[in-house]
Amino acid sequence: MGGVSKNILMLHASSDLYGASRVLLQVAIILKEQGFQPILVISAPGPLQKAFEAETIKVYIRPLAILRRKYFNLTGLWNRFWTFMKAKRELSILIKAHEIDTIYTNTAGVWVGAVLAKKHGLRHLWHLHEIIQKPKFLTQTVSWLARRSSAEVLVVSDAVKEHWQLYLSKTKLRRIYNGFDFTYLDEEEHQDIPAAILEADLVIGMIARVHFWKGQVYFLEIAKGLKELGVKAKYVMVGDAFPGYEYLYDEINRKCLDLALEDDVIDLGFRKDIGPVLEALDLFILPSILPDPLPTTVLEAMSKGKPVVATAHGGALEMVIDQVTGLHIPWDDPTLAAERIHDILVDREQLVTMGKKGAECVEQEFSQNAFQKNILALIADDAG
Repeated sequence: MGGVSKNILMLHASSDLYGASRVLLQVAIILKEQGFQPILVISAPGPLQKAFEAETIKVYIRPLAILRRKYFNLTGLWNRFWTFMKAKRELSILIKAHEIDTIYTNTAGVWVGAVLAKKHGLRHLWHLHEIIQKPKFLTQTVSWLARRSSAEVLVVSDAVKEHWQLYLSKTKLRRIYNGFDFTYLDEEEHQDIPAAILEADLVIGMIARVHFWKGQVYFLEIAKGLKELGVKAKYVMVGDAFPGYEYLYDEINRKCLDLALEDDVIDLGFRKDIGPVLEALDLFILPSILPDPLPTTVLEAMSKGKPVVATAHGGALEMVIDQVTGLHIPWDDPTLAAERIHDILVDREQLVTMGKKGAECVEQEFSQNAFQKNILALIADDAG
């Protein structure tokens, strides 16, 4: 593979094991198996570090000057500037020490990779999972950096591609659907599932990092609507908050009390063992109030044979076939959403059929083999 990049510095915005992190882990494993040498840099220790080290892939904890909404003020931006300068210095040392020839940036929250690729004359691949609608300066800055660093931009869905092609040349954008071997869902050590879930006649759940746009509050509003329609169910919420966003738990708890759902909702918080949780569900809901690019949890639920209800925007429109593998619902009308969900809950056999068709769809459209083939084709393309 003469001329093909071999030493790859991978930069990522978080140390969790949610969707984008699992995709990065999958990419790193694929590259390592093909003789590449990936090295991960994250800004804090966590489950992702342990997962990489379990694959004997080197991990460094270094500042990356990740830009999050909590820094959108004068003090925060000043903090990010100095952290960015420190990140440049420390990553430049790693680039030289490991003779890096490619920088692989995962998610739009890390900008330093594009700057360093330009500075050191390296190939830069940017894997974008986001659809950034507001603030617009974020989209414009990421696009400017991508153009300047001659980055090849990998996007995870057609919805993401349509968003970014307003700012970037179509020739830079490559859409590759995420694909997994979902056996990992059953490999984590199992935790106890509360008896209230296991004994319930109907269990409806969502799994997502707690964030303002992930729709936890909307999920509760839908649950209230279903309860008013006479649906008796337990509603399961899984996921912890991004650092700095823990206050969102207070909003969720207040909403639960305001809607008189405290006896109906079970919040499991962070769970490693997603497989058993999914198996306990009868219906999975993705209630994102902003377009979710290609949510991994939808694929995980479908792989377990669960019908999926998703808000009708973003990558979910490419993943969930309305009335076939699940249901599309509005993202801003919990009453209408509850009515549509109620219609399919009437026929439990229909739910089972939807789940089976969803599992078939995952196997056909989001397979690990297709993902591996496409990723290797991108990495081995030395056009950069």
